[in-house]
Amino acid sequence: MGAVSELGEFLRARRAVLDPPERASRRRVPGLRREELAQLAGISVDYYTRMEQGRASNASDSILDALAQALGLDSAERAHLYRLARPARVEAPPEEVRPALRWLLDALQGVPAMVLGRRLDVLAWNPLAAALVTDFREQPNMVRYMFTDPAARELYPGWTDCARENVGYLRADYGMHPDDPALLALVEEMSEASPLFRALWAEHPVRAREPMFKRMNHPQLGPLELAVETLTSDAGQALVTYVAAPGSPSEEALRLLASLAVT
Repeated sequence: MGAVSELGEFLRARRAVLDPPERASRRRVPGLRREELAQLAGISVDYYTRMEQGRASNASDSILDALAQALGLDSAERAHLYRLARPARVEAPPEEVRPALRWLLDALQGVPAMVLGRRLDVLAWNPLAAALVTDFREQPNMVRYMFTDPAARELYPGWTDCARENVGYLRADYGMHPDDPALLALVEEMSEASPLFRALWAEHPVRAREPMFKRMNHPQLGPLELAVETLTSDAGQALVTYVAAPGSPSEEALRLLASLAVT
């Protein structure tokens, strides 16, 4: 893989999910043809074809904006398009959790929290996060956990959606670090281990970290409804927290989990 070929694959994947004109509803191949997308974006078919084939460089802002609009990209997908079209060849240094971020993690009492780095590696966590999700000492990567640990399917009632979210985060990470050998090795490993991962990766989902509600079915506590909040640092590391609505059964369950984790 590489950013150039990734750009072509991303464009083809997005073009394939667009609805064709009604007059072409019986096509064998889904999505828009290259010439139709080029017309929507107001660029030449030849130039767009060269972009898909990795033979066009230095696309202008106006061209990328027109393509993003024609493809119906959201803000995360638009940023991903720009990164793929203009890859930054910067070697990613080894990751270390900043001391202040670790202090914040340790200060969060009664709140499950973890620090995620590149490739969705779990760099640090508090005991309550391990009690809520899994023992990160054994599996310090959320993608591997999601696709290879049977317990993940039991914990998340909407496991398929969670799996897709993680692939979307990993795709966004790949757009920023297309030459990261550890990330490429992880993709290869997961593609061999999980047919679903392989299929989702081929769809090129891209997702930004946004606030969300997550339903869980904890083996000790039963059903939980938690808000997931993410704070991202300048270094790209993310502090992920799980909180419950005040006075809710889930808040009481987290208090119980905290006492069990301490014990």
